[in-house]
Amino acid sequence: MIFNTNTAEKTAELLLQINAIKLNSKNPFTWASGWKSPIYCDNRIILSFPAIRNFIKDEFAKNIEEKFGKPDVIAGVATGAIGIGILVAEVMGLPFVYVRPEAKKHGRQNQVEGFLEKGQNVVVVEDLISTGGSSLLAIEALRNEGANVKGMAAIFTYGFDLSVERFKEANITLFTLSDYENLLKEAVNRRYIDQEEMTTLQEWRKSPATWNIEI
Repeated sequence: MIFNTNTAEKTAELLLQINAIKLNSKNPFTWASGWKSPIYCDNRIILSFPAIRNFIKDEFAKNIEEKFGKPDVIAGVATGAIGIGILVAEVMGLPFVYVRPEAKKHGRQNQVEGFLEKGQNVVVVEDLISTGGSSLLAIEALRNEGANVKGMAAIFTYGFDLSVERFKEANITLFTLSDYENLLKEAVNRRYIDQEEMTTLQEWRKSPATWNIEI
């Protein structure tokens, strides 16, 4: 995983500012996986704030070209990254496709929606990386269509060991605008959380699947 420190700090600050990332160690959230978590990310809210979505799309465009070269196509992972993916494709002057979690059961039964030719270079845009499973399924779908996937760019990652290993095994370079460590640092600096909550969040990060808390 790679990121730019200045961008990571600014992105974390903006996500906290608009409450896209909610931190609550005393009343943890329950993820779809069943994990109890003191943090919840809803990066879709970025689209409702023009100045911040413009910052995110411009940082994506700049860093994608710097780190992967200018691709032929931008792909967004449905549904969370479709909106921001379109904005990135627009600012880069590139075609856009999106990838469903699975192929449609009717019609043309597509999993990749849009025009994509075999051999085209693609960079995938994602909103959030947790375990990495759904993101890598999208990459697999693109490869099955004959795409040359140059890498993935995401807004935020928890940086779990599981996801790091999965991306390594898939031979995919991941760039993120921000990550968990920068988020915690900004949350403390701006007094969104105190040191006790910081400790809880660090403990959760070590073993999220088994973490629990007395309420």
